[in-house]
Amino acid sequence: MENNAADYENSFYQEKGRYNGVLSWLMSTDHKRIGIQYLAAILTFFSIGVMLGLLVRLSLIAPGKILSQNTYNQVFSVHGILMIFLFIIPGVPVAFGNFFLPIMIGARDVAFPRLNRLTWWLYLAGAALVALSLFTSGGPPDTGWTFYAPYSIRAQANITLAVTGVFVLGFSSILTGLNFVTTIHRLRAPGMTWFKLPLFVWTLYATGWVQMLATPVLAITLVFIILGRVFGVGFFDPSRGGDPILYEHLFWTYSHPAVYIMVLPAMGIISEVIPVFARKKIFGYKAVAYSALGIASVGYFVWGHHMFTSGMSDTARIIFSFITFLVAVPSGIKIFNWVATLYKGSIMPNAPLYFALSFIFLFSIGGLTGLIIGSLAPNLHLHGTYFIVAHFHYVMFGGAGFAILTALHYWFPKMFGKMYPEKPAKVGWFILFIGFNLLYFSMFILGYRGMPRRYFDYPPEYFNLHLISTIGSWILAIGLLVILVNLLRALFRGTQAPSDPWGGKTLEWKIASPPPAENFHEIPEIK
Repeated sequence: MENNAADYENSFYQEKGRYNGVLSWLMSTDHKRIGIQYLAAILTFFSIGVMLGLLVRLSLIAPGKILSQNTYNQVFSVHGILMIFLFIIPGVPVAFGNFFLPIMIGARDVAFPRLNRLTWWLYLAGAALVALSLFTSGGPPDTGWTFYAPYSIRAQANITLAVTGVFVLGFSSILTGLNFVTTIHRLRAPGMTWFKLPLFVWTLYATGWVQMLATPVLAITLVFIILGRVFGVGFFDPSRGGDPILYEHLFWTYSHPAVYIMVLPAMGIISEVIPVFARKKIFGYKAVAYSALGIASVGYFVWGHHMFTSGMSDTARIIFSFITFLVAVPSGIKIFNWVATLYKGSIMPNAPLYFALSFIFLFSIGGLTGLIIGSLAPNLHLHGTYFIVAHFHYVMFGGAGFAILTALHYWFPKMFGKMYPEKPAKVGWFILFIGFNLLYFSMFILGYRGMPRRYFDYPPEYFNLHLISTIGSWILAIGLLVILVNLLRALFRGTQAPSDPWGGKTLEWKIASPPPAENFHEIPEIK
């Protein structure tokens, strides 16, 4: 399995083909090049989303003086759309999944390389449509990222173009899931049985099924929104005989499984990093693998906990609340097994471990607060408050966001063949961690005290907590900037990375850094 003959000049960065220059990247079907392009795209949209989020927080310490009411609604809506549909949902699978899945199972590429390239163009087309909606007649969407009906049908903003963009992004997600599931079934190296698969691959497999089965529901729902706006079809408009609660059911039937599209691959990253830096095998490999399938399976049936205040029956509330507690069990298994792996390990305190431990801490807070709002009585008080915003960001940013940063620092030497300095990475992590908790934990308190979310203005008794939250956003942004500058400097000026700087045991660490064009001179046999 060792590939000492491959060097930097033979890497995929130097791939020769029909095209030269930029076109050699834009037309390439190499899964690694596509992964790099996705990574650049999602980090670009993330950066824009962060700036919009900073603008929202700045506005909330001086309501009306920085953003008007309408502009505020537009800014936080575009922030949500960018972060959800262009960063968090595609994030880990399209960037790190594309790059590492074939290598980790001993394959030369994904099962359908041209389809993989098509998913990139669909992603770019969807992003372009969303961007176009910001500058065409009607103005940016102001409905929030959920596009709740009937407002999304009646609003004067350019909802149709934004919804069409998200619809196209959904097709990119479906085809990515199909490609990954097929690749894992058909292209594993000889001897790589299911229970020899890296745990990151297990989570991509579970995520692929969620992408294929849940995303079409969102596509249908968005088509109904477009038909309502363009042709006046009243699926969700009560003035035309429609039902806006139907929209909520359809939307959350997709959007809660979508949480696991974001979080499951993130958990796979942590399952790879913890054993390497603890110098131990993962505790309870099969339990961690099966828990990924358990989360993906049960996650389809808990959408109703987003709708406890929408008027559903008490029986339905009880059932959805019970299933919400049930889906927490496989997540708890993963956290227990990560901690058990660290117990009595020979800990290597490198930057990727810092980010991974932050994921465990922050995701645990997000998960436990999810149980609070999954319980019927607290939910009636906390629904629609800043408590939900805090919980959401602890799961999404504290979970998937920190996992992406973990993956960046863990796999950066392999992807780019360069080592980054550890000290700035740890300084950036520390600043980010402090800023994150100042920004979002204060929102738990705001929500508990009754501050509604999505409000442009508020009574003066909430000012101090909003101020703390906004200061936290500035600290968080400084941390992200330190991390970004450190990685960019390493990309251009870093020292050459060895093939295995961390002592990893999976196949990507058995080949050169960066990997050669077809990954392996000979397909490895797993013994």
